[in-house]
Amino acid sequence: MTTAVFLGFIVFSLYLAVRSGKGHGAQSMHDFFVASRQFGAFLVFFLAAGEIYSIGTMVGFPGGIYAKGPTYGIWFLGYILLAYPLGYFLGPKIWQAGARYNAITLPDLFKGHYGSRALELIVAGSSILFLLPWGQLQFTGLVAALKGLGWDFDPVYLVMISAALAFSYIAISGVRASAYIAILKDILMVVAIVATGVAVGLKAGVGDVFHAASLQVSNQMSETQLRFSMSTMLFQALGFYVMPFAVQNFFTAKSANTIRRTQVAMPLYMLMYPFLVLASYYAISQNLQLASPNEAFFAAAVRLLPGWLLGLVAAGAALSGLLVLAGICLAIGPIVTRNLLPGLPEARQKQGAKVVIVIYLVLSIAMTLATPNLMLTLINTTYYGVTQFFPGVLVILFSLKVRPLAIALGIVTGQLLAIALYVQQADFGGINLGLVSLAVNLLVTALVHYAPRLSRVQAA
Repeated sequence: MTTAVFLGFIVFSLYLAVRSGKGHGAQSMHDFFVASRQFGAFLVFFLAAGEIYSIGTMVGFPGGIYAKGPTYGIWFLGYILLAYPLGYFLGPKIWQAGARYNAITLPDLFKGHYGSRALELIVAGSSILFLLPWGQLQFTGLVAALKGLGWDFDPVYLVMISAALAFSYIAISGVRASAYIAILKDILMVVAIVATGVAVGLKAGVGDVFHAASLQVSNQMSETQLRFSMSTMLFQALGFYVMPFAVQNFFTAKSANTIRRTQVAMPLYMLMYPFLVLASYYAISQNLQLASPNEAFFAAAVRLLPGWLLGLVAAGAALSGLLVLAGICLAIGPIVTRNLLPGLPEARQKQGAKVVIVIYLVLSIAMTLATPNLMLTLINTTYYGVTQFFPGVLVILFSLKVRPLAIALGIVTGQLLAIALYVQQADFGGINLGLVSLAVNLLVTALVHYAPRLSRVQAA
């Protein structure tokens, strides 16, 4: 029954992908990647939520609590909530900048505002580099989800099937397919999480689960943990909406006000997190010996839910990962064909992007199989690099005049420093390494931008 329900929802998702392309004829480059800027609030809402509440929600968040204790998940909740007010104000400005420069990708914004080929290449290249862990994140979550639900297939087959499905969604009708599937995915994900949390409460007791878990993990935060949580909330909230795929999602909206309306309702999704915490605590309280912390949520689901409902959980988890994979691919494809290969005729860009997408999926599969990681580690790694775009994006949104060289050197310095500090396991008393790197990024940007003026003043 579990497999039948799961397969039924996957087939239905393919049907939705096919339906999404009806009535739109042959898709242009802009329609394939940003829906010709035609989406209303309903589709933008689900498309954006589909990227935010991904497989990391069902796998990474509970896995982090299981592995590191409940205090480790606080930053996960905090940075999303802190990002929403930023999205309310910055999202419409991103849309306006995209319309101004006829942008499809994040590097298009940099190219349009700064007019620097070197800066465009830096943003394009590093976007692809730091999105590789995000693709690995989705595959890792998909493998953990399906294995946690008792499907003991070789991970190679699981990730290959997942990649094929993600590519199928993209090939059918691009971002329109993602938007339609996001509606189904969100319904399944919320039902799966709430059902599992309710099952824990009914069969094990909320009070009993919390008490048993508290005997094994601490609910107190040390000063170092507190500094890490607070600095990570700030750092990742700044990077939340400069993710290349998040920027591209904003471009699909038909107006700036459409984006404001979607941001108002986004926090409602946070109501499902108490149910995730309950499932995580159940795994801790029952002393479940898991092959990976990433299986914590599904360990609770397998033990407490009937077979048909497990099929729904599996479908929700799979679509959560597949939808984000599709979104990443839809961002990376045009970055290569438009920004790294600007001489490619627009008629060939869409086909070229599909080839790029296949290559990206293969690389992500290889990384997943070669270096499995705790999912929260992968989340941090991506943000280390992507958030360094934030100062440059702010300059674009507020139409400021800053030297392209200053922005470029700031980004490169911040990214290289973040990687070096991460590799060396540097410790700043718990302060997020990415935030330290972002501060250096801003310092370098300011120094390089104002250096010519200081030189003129000194010469005078």
